[in-house]
Amino acid sequence: MALPSSTLATYQAIGNREDLSDRIYRIDPTQTPFMSGIEREKATATLHEWQTQALAAADGTNAVLEGDDATTDTVTVTVRLSNICQISDKVARVTGTQEAVDHAGRGSEIAYQEMLKGVELKRDIETVLLRNQTKVTGDTTTARTTAAVLSWIATNDDHVGTSPTTSGSVTRVDGTQRAFTEAQVKTVLAACYTAGGKPDTIMAGAFNKQAFSTFTGRATPTEDTKGKKIVAAVDTYVSDFGTLKVVPNLFMRTRDVLILQMDMWALAFLRPIGSKALAVTGYSVRRQILGEYALVSRNEKASGSVNDLTTS
Repeated sequence: MALPSSTLATYQAIGNREDLSDRIYRIDPTQTPFMSGIEREKATATLHEWQTQALAAADGTNAVLEGDDATTDTVTVTVRLSNICQISDKVARVTGTQEAVDHAGRGSEIAYQEMLKGVELKRDIETVLLRNQTKVTGDTTTARTTAAVLSWIATNDDHVGTSPTTSGSVTRVDGTQRAFTEAQVKTVLAACYTAGGKPDTIMAGAFNKQAFSTFTGRATPTEDTKGKKIVAAVDTYVSDFGTLKVVPNLFMRTRDVLILQMDMWALAFLRPIGSKALAVTGYSVRRQILGEYALVSRNEKASGSVNDLTTS
């Protein structure tokens, strides 16, 4: 069957309007559980400092004579720690013409690009905070960097490689990778408890989050025949030392599992994340989205990690 003679079809027609949906679809992950879950502080200099305090060891022989003179005990001083404020930014730039034309799915092109760059910056900062990165003071040719989580946790870690110091000045040295086990988690949790910590969150990459879901009680998936669903995930872990959330994190290193007391970490902002218009240098508009921040490890003994894990 053929098209009747002299019949105009869409294939020949000139002037048909395009059919472009007024929606834009994005599936890239934007959840940043570490950055979103820790507290905020204010920094007032590029070097942000704080103090930690330890108690003297418990003395089971603490008994004194009746009427004896009091003996002064050894003083326990505070420890002064610091981190460097790092600057992270994203810049959006749009020509004046692109801003002027009619757009599908957004009103202002520069506003839309500014929003995207803000989301991207948040993902960048989450990745920075979870890297194996030390603090760097920086100079006129070297950018300052803030010591990330992995360069702080040193007391309660189950690993093959080498632990960092507790000052944020030394990176963790990776070792031979091995399978993730529940015994490793229990070892770290016991160490955190002994040190006085109360971890509440376990973070893992996709592979080891699934491995965690096969631990005791979830070795075999259970099926709810009435609800027609299979339960094969663990989102809460009830340990001997408390209940912890189990959270996947796409921006952390997949070879690590973090066991965190979240209120013992904070993000100190010298300049909170914000946007500003940059000077016009041509027929275009620019926006810079920027934050200046330092990670605060209020006391690394409250948290722990399992490192050097297989990722596939």
